[in-house]
Amino acid sequence: MAAAPAPDTPGGANFMRWLQFRVSGSSFEVPSSYQLVKPIGKGAYGIVCAAVDTRTNQQVAIKKIGDIFSNPLDARRTLREIQILRHVRGHSNVITLLDLFPPSVGLHDFRDVYIVYEIMDTDVHQIIRSPQPLSEDHVQFFVYQLLRGLKYLHSAGVVHRDLKPSNLLLNGNCELRICDFGLARAEVNNRELMAEYVVTRWYRAPELLLSCSDYGMPIDMWSVGCIFAELLGRKPLFPGKDFVHQLNMVCKVIGTPTAAEIAAVPSDKARAYLASMPYFPKGDMHQYFPSASPLAIDLLDRLLAFDPTKRLTVAQALAHPWLASLHDPNDEPVCDQPFNSPEEQIGEPSLQQIRDGIVREMIICNPDIQHANLH
Repeated sequence: MAAAPAPDTPGGANFMRWLQFRVSGSSFEVPSSYQLVKPIGKGAYGIVCAAVDTRTNQQVAIKKIGDIFSNPLDARRTLREIQILRHVRGHSNVITLLDLFPPSVGLHDFRDVYIVYEIMDTDVHQIIRSPQPLSEDHVQFFVYQLLRGLKYLHSAGVVHRDLKPSNLLLNGNCELRICDFGLARAEVNNRELMAEYVVTRWYRAPELLLSCSDYGMPIDMWSVGCIFAELLGRKPLFPGKDFVHQLNMVCKVIGTPTAAEIAAVPSDKARAYLASMPYFPKGDMHQYFPSASPLAIDLLDRLLAFDPTKRLTVAQALAHPWLASLHDPNDEPVCDQPFNSPEEQIGEPSLQQIRDGIVREMIICNPDIQHANLH
């Protein structure tokens, strides 16, 4: 992890000097204003390290996504996440995008993308798995912040589509930030794009398990209910092994859908499967969460509704009596403009269009390179 200065690269961002170091076996090349602190993690999403921005003395997280254009889907998701985070920047319950610095090799031939975020201490998944006790007040505070951030996203027309405990980051003050927007979508006029893989199975709404392509914000609300239940019970409520097992687990808890609910499912195959399932009466949530208050159980029931039209919206959930001590309509802002990605509007963007989009975002974050050409 030894750091070494890198020479300025001809054709690159010549107003910057660069620093090279290794993190988890991968070479990082960042502006010299960032000093390495330690590696944080490595996974399919990229490699992350903690660093200090010496200009502000702020500790940050830098994520490197290497060889990004070798996988068009990953490149598209990265651009989408950058665009969404810039659009919703400033909300205290959404992770903050701090920088997207230009590559040292210049804007023409780069293969790696580095994204700088505010750094957080842990995530809700780690808290759930830890031995430390969680009071209902703790759970209430986490759920409230999740809903507050989600209200802002939904008001911008953004459906997160992958809410789960590991995508909810926390700092030492228990302040929560929603992160990981690679699967997020603008809901309006985007139905044809809504059919790709979404939501880790355990947090997947029934309409997704039944392969319904016409879905939207209610899928996020189902995920909130699953996360809420996991916070209360300290284990996943629906840890399905596959689609069929998942759907059976859901029905054993919330009950077999009614004839009217089955009739509303658009897929013939899905309706036939539901009609063939054994009957499960609705379970008593108090049996699953005996220490939870009646109001907590009521909110959980209203989030985990089979019919997405009967599921609470984020505004309705925030106004639920269980959250009365935290709910403040004057401190739960909405986004003043809907999110719109130019690349998503053209259908299937080419790799060059995605590259151009990422370059455009780099220039927005670093106006000093606005003289650069996109090609």
